[in-house]
Amino acid sequence: QVQLVESGGGLAQAGGSLRLSCAASGSIFRIAVMGWYRQAPGNQRELVASITSSSTTNYADSVKGRFTISRDNAKNTVYLQMNSLKPEDTAVYFCNYKGGFSTYWGQGTQVTVSS
Repeated sequence: QVQLVESGGGLAQAGGSLRLSCAASGSIFRIAVMGWYRQAPGNQRELVASITSSSTTNYADSVKGRFTISRDNAKNTVYLQMNSLKPEDTAVYFCNYKGGFSTYWGQGTQVTVSS
């Protein structure tokens, strides 16, 4: 089992910044992909960004150039730095861990961007 604890969500104004963190604990696999997904009301959950153990990253087109994903393998923590926020970034953001043929989700953290 892997537990994911997210932090850092909240309210920001358009153009502002927020930083999300997700700490993984439990049966951590050395090779694992961690990432962030988001889900807005009435929408499907979508990938925002992901990062492999070797720090290869992948971003949704809608956040490229604004968001940066990073990870600290020693701390089993993944970060999402969100800059130039837009109202359409408003959603619940979920941390995701894929490793050892299993997938785990965090409880979600609300990000609200006001115009």
